[in-house]
Amino acid sequence: MSSSSDPAIGRLYVEHHRWLQGWLQARLNNSADAADLAQDTFVRLLQRRVEALVEPRAYLRTVARGLVIDLWRRRDIERAWLETIARLPEAEAPSPETGLLVIESLMAIDRLLDELPAAVREAFLLAQLEGMTCPKIAERLGVSLSTVERHIAKALRHCYRLTFESPA
Repeated sequence: MSSSSDPAIGRLYVEHHRWLQGWLQARLNNSADAADLAQDTFVRLLQRRVEALVEPRAYLRTVARGLVIDLWRRRDIERAWLETIARLPEAEAPSPETGLLVIESLMAIDRLLDELPAAVREAFLLAQLEGMTCPKIAERLGVSLSTVERHIAKALRHCYRLTFESPA
């Protein structure tokens, strides 16, 4: 990071951190989460090397709102995982370490699927999770068979590209 951005971030932090934490607290109803996400917001600014903002609070709100959505998604995934393993016999329950790896993987899959257009994602999930055939998906979604096939091919290319072509 350039040294010229350090004072800008420091000034943003001093001038807006308390406000941002209050804004987050009002939305989350949890002071610990608000404090964590306020810090994470400024970490993002440092990572992006933000130097000057015309509307700092609008920018901070936008970054923080994304972090809030990520937090809620993670908690939904964690809750679903815990409900799933609660149904398993104790002897078959995975270790906490395995659970964390599964949650991280599910978060990555969620982000990957979220990048797809809604119709593409829905067709893909119906095929992959429900085991539906393309003709059944077309009927259910009210689209042509060729549209469903294009949607699924697009989703598979997206998954492949992000899985195998992304730098590690």
